[in-house]
Amino acid sequence: MELRQIQYFIEVAKREHFTEASHHLHVAQSALSRQIANLEEELGVSLFLREGRNIKLTAVGKIFLQHVEMAMNEIEKAKEKIEEFLDPSRGTIRVGFTSSLAANPLPTVISGFRARYPDIGFQLKQGSYQGLIDSVIHGEIDLAFLGPVPTHEKNVRSYIFFAENIVALLPAKHPLSKQSSLRLSQLQEDTFVLFPPGFILRNIAVNACSQMGFSPKVAFEGEDIDAIKGLVAAGLGVTLLPELTLTDNVPRETVKIPISEPLVTRTVGIIIPNNRELPPSEKLFYHFLKEFFDVLSKYS
Repeated sequence: MELRQIQYFIEVAKREHFTEASHHLHVAQSALSRQIANLEEELGVSLFLREGRNIKLTAVGKIFLQHVEMAMNEIEKAKEKIEEFLDPSRGTIRVGFTSSLAANPLPTVISGFRARYPDIGFQLKQGSYQGLIDSVIHGEIDLAFLGPVPTHEKNVRSYIFFAENIVALLPAKHPLSKQSSLRLSQLQEDTFVLFPPGFILRNIAVNACSQMGFSPKVAFEGEDIDAIKGLVAAGLGVTLLPELTLTDNVPRETVKIPISEPLVTRTVGIIIPNNRELPPSEKLFYHFLKEFFDVLSKYS
């Protein structure tokens, strides 16, 4: 079965007339009839009922038309995707991000990129730290914003944009809320609000407390940044968060305080697959990101 035969069949089925179909397709009527006959012979069924000069689809022909039209639509979509792939200014970028990077810097960089390349689209996927690494490796997405940036994952290439401090977020009525900075050991008697086990930001907080000789007493858990901020604002505990998540959004009834000891930081950057080339649009975005943060670092 050839693609040309299917195209001929659809045209004849739409017009119910060989002569009209042949004129539209710019082929001889005899060649068109021969191709349809070959298709029917291959399928072992009659697709058309001949009624003089007019034709109509058989019951089987109607079923076949329904399916081949769907198939042709998918083929056209595939051709469009290939055209997008070959034209980097018209592609779609598949990028993942963690919740701690959703408000900043992701919207800023995407806005800047789209100002330069307005015809490129985005498919955004929020996910867990390890889930996004796996998605890049398996080809579900092509890039992922992560913090911290993995440096020992052999199946991805990493690029670090910057490092940021982890800070304490306390209820406004906390006894230490007026301090300009604090040692993490000063919070060892407090209850903590953290991400659930397995989340990278929980690991960072637990490891920081361990450096000061204690394990945090986790009273509440939240699976996203806003939930954790809300629990702290309600006075249910303290937490440690990346400073970037509090740049423009320190909740009311909370205070952000730098940690003087230990110095807790995380890197922020992007990963791309190590086992395949990026599509052209993603390459544009990747190079734009490196340029964007290189320029930004000069003014920091």
